Amino acid sequence: MNKDDHPQPPGLVAENDRKGLIVLATLSILAGAASGLVGAVFRRMLEQSDLLRNSFIKWSYQHGILGFLLVVVVIASAVTVAAWLVRRFSPEATGSGIPNVEAILNKGRTPVAYILIPVKFVGGILAIGAGLALGREGPTVQLGATVSHWIGHICRLSASDAKILLASGAGAGLATAFNSPIAGSIFVLEELMKRFDTRITIATLGASASAIAIARMILGQKPDFPIAAIDYPTPESLIFFAILGLILGLCGVAYNYAILNSLRLANRATSIPVELRAAVIGIGLGVLAWYLPASVGGGDNITASVLSGTAVLRTLLALFALRFVLGAVSYSAGTPGGLFAPILVLGSQIGLLFGTYSAQWFPTMGIEPRGFAVTGMAAFFTAVVRAPLTGIVLVIELTASETQLLAMLAACFTAMLVPTMLGSAPIYDSLGEPEFAPKLHHDRTIPLGPDKTRSK
Repeated sequence: MNKDDHPQPPGLVAENDRKGLIVLATLSILAGAASGLVGAVFRRMLEQSDLLRNSFIKWSYQHGILGFLLVVVVIASAVTVAAWLVRRFSPEATGSGIPNVEAILNKGRTPVAYILIPVKFVGGILAIGAGLALGREGPTVQLGATVSHWIGHICRLSASDAKILLASGAGAGLATAFNSPIAGSIFVLEELMKRFDTRITIATLGASASAIAIARMILGQKPDFPIAAIDYPTPESLIFFAILGLILGLCGVAYNYAILNSLRLANRATSIPVELRAAVIGIGLGVLAWYLPASVGGGDNITASVLSGTAVLRTLLALFALRFVLGAVSYSAGTPGGLFAPILVLGSQIGLLFGTYSAQWFPTMGIEPRGFAVTGMAAFFTAVVRAPLTGIVLVIELTASETQLLAMLAACFTAMLVPTMLGSAPIYDSLGEPEFAPKLHHDRTIPLGPDKTRSK
């Protein structure tokens, strides 16, 4: 009789499980630290790219038409090279990368080759640094997931624990992108794994904590958008926050529609090379950057001005419309880049506008427009991604505005209700459909663990 035919004693199973958990927890700390280091360096280089772009545009003004052409050519070239890197070496690096991570975790897709790491890193710097309205979190999430998968692979984790480590690394990447460790952990449970599990939670907490410990050594301790304290919303003002959520719910449906149809148009133009499409987008981006340099890029500068109350209200709606279109077009360029940062920009803009006019029309309600700007970020995130807990915690960590928690609950309630009732799917569910999935290099895949046999 084979010894495997006898069940193992319960105590031995528990002991093996504890040993496996210790290994997983230890590796999660290592994976988080690696993800935090990669993500922090990526963020720092993006900051330098923004400074370089703005300085270059300012310098070019001194040279008239020649300077204008130089700006357009340089920006278009950067976008084109980013798209070429993705198409040539790692199609899975296109866009956010979060749908690809979700497909690995929930749909059995095999993790991609590690060439994705330099492609996502360099391509993201080129694309976002050139001024495309894309977020840094997409690259850091996918980079964190891929780095963590590599660690799990060389340590020969089982397939199930390798998935958990990959997910925890993705959460660490989000935590690093926005200096938000709790949101990074919740993101794994709410959006990536879509379940609460003890092993997942332990690994996720360990990875996010170590990622932030490393990242803050490089990036500093302060929240990304430190703002002056905002008073607690009055009970009677909650109806206004609910109305704001309703408006942003409709805007979220429209934004998802714009993103998906922009991708559909790009995918249908099969006769146009990816690089040529990226070059055309880059040319338009260069023209926009010349005339309105503050309107391009990830948008942190816009969000900061909105939250600080220094934004020019009479141009805010026009800037919202411009960023709305630019976000959809940027995502169709075929380069690396995420959605979170552009979403936060748009949500803060509508929130400030709504809050300002509400305060003017109802002066006795004690309405603080900046509170609506902060709440609008969480509500629009909820409307688009349909992950309200992640959105609420993310915005609180970004702004240190925990006083707006009740307002966020009211706004996120209607912001999630409206698109759900209208049948609009969450953006990452839609992007995960075969219609939008990149063509994968199946000959370059890496197995999830020693108990999975897949091609390398």
